[in-house]
Amino acid sequence: MASTSRDPPPPYPSAARISDSPCFLQYSASLKCLEEHSSERSKCQEHFDVYKECKKKEREARLERNKKRSFFS
Repeated sequence: MASTSRDPPPPYPSAARISDSPCFLQYSASLKCLEEHSSERSKCQEHFDVYKECKKKEREARLERNKKRSFFS
């Protein structure tokens, strides 16, 4: 089913599509590397590390946003 502009955003960031992630480019680069070097995963380690670092920063930013939220506001 196609999404329309009237669809509400996902209730939680984890329910969002990977293409909406700030780390989508790093994710795509990792997959492309795996496709090109499937028999030698070690050649993709740099891509994995960059993606892992991006996800770490994304998680830290989400936790910081959640700290600022109040259940009673």
